Amino acid sequence: MTADGGLRTISAVRRYDAVIVGAGPAGSVSAYRLASAGARVLMLDRAAFPRDKPCGGGLTGRALRELPIDVGPVIEKEVDRFEFRLRYGPAYARTASGPLIAMTRRARLDHHLAERAAAAGAEFHDSVRVTDVTELEDGYVVRAGSARFAASTMVGADGVNGVCARALGLGSRPTYGVALEGDVVSTAAEDRRYAATAVFELGTVPGGYGWAFPKEGRINLGVGGWQREGPSLRGHLEKLCAAHGIDPARLEGVVGYRLPLRKPDAALARRRALLVGDAAGLVDPISGDGMFECFVSARVASDAVVDLLSGAESSVEPYAKRLERRLCRLTSASWSAKIAFDRFPWLSFQLTRPGFVWPIVEALIRGEIDHPGSSRGLGRTALKLLDAGSRRLTGGQRIWHEPGPSALG
Repeated sequence: MTADGGLRTISAVRRYDAVIVGAGPAGSVSAYRLASAGARVLMLDRAAFPRDKPCGGGLTGRALRELPIDVGPVIEKEVDRFEFRLRYGPAYARTASGPLIAMTRRARLDHHLAERAAAAGAEFHDSVRVTDVTELEDGYVVRAGSARFAASTMVGADGVNGVCARALGLGSRPTYGVALEGDVVSTAAEDRRYAATAVFELGTVPGGYGWAFPKEGRINLGVGGWQREGPSLRGHLEKLCAAHGIDPARLEGVVGYRLPLRKPDAALARRRALLVGDAAGLVDPISGDGMFECFVSARVASDAVVDLLSGAESSVEPYAKRLERRLCRLTSASWSAKIAFDRFPWLSFQLTRPGFVWPIVEALIRGEIDHPGSSRGLGRTALKLLDAGSRRLTGGQRIWHEPGPSALG
């Protein structure tokens, strides 16, 4: 945050109810919700749209439940079958009663969401880099090149490498995961092999897994794990390709990226500003997916901003507690599973393999239950064993703040 001693008034700059920095899914959905509620919204992004982003491109059923926008026009494939394999050896498959994941590409998805936000009334400017943020008593002034914009509230949605968290004095240095992925143009045989199927290669990368996801005319292959695996990711990706009978030389658009995993004490809101999506470190620990979390944060953030603008609240700070109440038990269970699979991959694989566990996994992916503790039966018992094992590995300490004695209740 910088001070602008020469700025005497904000009446000379354009004024908005909310300025949103970043037009990824979290930013665009926040803009859509706020504009639909009647707020004057400005959304800025440094990239020229449409632009691509590294991402597996899967929208789970629970993520789609949180979306107020129809994304049907940008869905390329639907997945209803999962294959799980341990260290490229023993494997099993499960088929759901309907689609679990909708596959898209970020270039198409992000552009579509930004267009819908603009259609709802948000003012959107791409190719605009925010260079300075000045905090005032009643809002913020954002400088982008020679232009200045004033707003009563500010939403930081500029991702893991954004400037908002630092400028607003929010967040903290998160734990990072890393990933490397690329696409291959698929053959007819590969289209048949991966039709409606997502493949998860467990126990192959410390702190993560490998994957193969179907897209329109392409297969997305990637690996991810702890940050320390960064130098080894290319080797892991080559092994993944070999295990799938794919020449690594066929990979196109290979790109690496960081995955921010928020620490429980990280501040997400202060006075009239808050963070959403990757900027807030809202990534699921075990899957590395952040779409559900970003859509939840966009909804909760929009409600907090509306409450402030209407006078129902004096700040947006209630956002942080509301968001944690919604996500903490799921996040805690995800951390438990991540640690268990990382330290005891064979045992964890066997515990989650029985057919009676799959209905819980399916219900979580669909968003029919909020966290594993909402489940019942033998499957819940197996998941409680994973949770207990991870707690022993961490000396009984909680990995995440949660409202009960365990993520599994």
